Amino acid sequence: MHWGPMYRKTVLDNGVRILSERIPHVRSISIGAWVRSGSRYETPETNGMAHFIEHMLFKGTQSRTAFEIASLIDSVGGLMNAVTGKEWTSFYLKIPDHHLALSIDLLSDIFNRSLFDEEEIRKEKMVVLQEIRMLEDSPGENIHDLFEGHFWAGHSLGRPVLGKAESVENFLRDAILRFFGDRYGGDGLIITAAGCLDHDPLVALLADSFAGRGGEAKDTPCGEPCPQRTIAVWEKDLEQVHLVLGSVAPSSVNPRRFPGFVLNAALGGNMSSVLFQEIREKRGLAYSIYSYLNSYADTGLIGVYAGVDKADFAEVVELVLAAFRRMAGEHLPEEDLARAKESLKGNYLLSMESTDNRMSRLARNEIHFGRPVPVEEVIAQIEAVSAEDVRRLAEEMFDARLLSLAVTGPISEGDVRLP
Repeated sequence: MHWGPMYRKTVLDNGVRILSERIPHVRSISIGAWVRSGSRYETPETNGMAHFIEHMLFKGTQSRTAFEIASLIDSVGGLMNAVTGKEWTSFYLKIPDHHLALSIDLLSDIFNRSLFDEEEIRKEKMVVLQEIRMLEDSPGENIHDLFEGHFWAGHSLGRPVLGKAESVENFLRDAILRFFGDRYGGDGLIITAAGCLDHDPLVALLADSFAGRGGEAKDTPCGEPCPQRTIAVWEKDLEQVHLVLGSVAPSSVNPRRFPGFVLNAALGGNMSSVLFQEIREKRGLAYSIYSYLNSYADTGLIGVYAGVDKADFAEVVELVLAAFRRMAGEHLPEEDLARAKESLKGNYLLSMESTDNRMSRLARNEIHFGRPVPVEEVIAQIEAVSAEDVRRLAEEMFDARLLSLAVTGPISEGDVRLP
């Protein structure tokens, strides 16, 4: 299979990296600015600042109001958004191909000329505090932050992306500007674009617009994460008990991530997976039951989430543990292995039809590997995973000494056990 992509990379004199992929048969361009900034690089005092800055960059520049920023993109039928994670923050636009210059002008405007107005900072604190409260009122989402906070206890990976209310309330403009200046430029900034474009004109526009964002991005030392075996319970008046049961998993660059992908797909990654079929379809014990992988630069975690009645909590935990033991002790049946691989390959290939996903893929490959990774290479690595690869990884990950459990709902610590 030959996709025939055209990849190009340029490093500006100020350290900013520019990568593009030409896709001539589409009429859109997706462009994103990726910054090495997130809760992993924050202190307890600055926790949530990367996410707060994400908000502030849409709140007005020297030449545009917040309304003008939003209406400009709307006026050309485009999309503009941003996402903050634990290790990277991205700001991205999707526009018709003939509006590339406009999108770069807007992207450079928010990076280079945002006002960080004191009154806007005050108002945005109120907005983010509401966002934090909204998350706390959504136990099916909040339980993941609670789990990671204990799983990575004592390490910045355990800090929530949104921050804590007490840290956000105390943000000062000078500290925000200092954090922004330390991280949002130079070798900590990657700009990727995919769609109907040519690399050289793209670089010319970006080189002029981002010339002032030079320097070496500063890192906050965060040390090596060490997962903790914990049982954490937050008793709360809810209709359901929400739980995450998880363990350590391969990092974003570990070759064993591919057996991890297959394992996750077979365990709880889709509707034909073991947990979905056993717990929802056969027994009707949960509406929402799934597994997931979170991978970071040097480590990762696998988690299983479920929302259940209190009366069914112990049975569901035991069913999940039984699935862990089975995957660690037995080879996946050939049919299940093949189905998991085909699911992964299919999802991956279908994602390649989106310029958004191809732009994001350029950035992730540059971040983790410093090169574009061909589609054929990814497919081959998925195909190469054997049943023994999956079993051996499951044996390591599902060691009872590594398992952690986080629970919230109408349940007390005395009702929660792990072997």
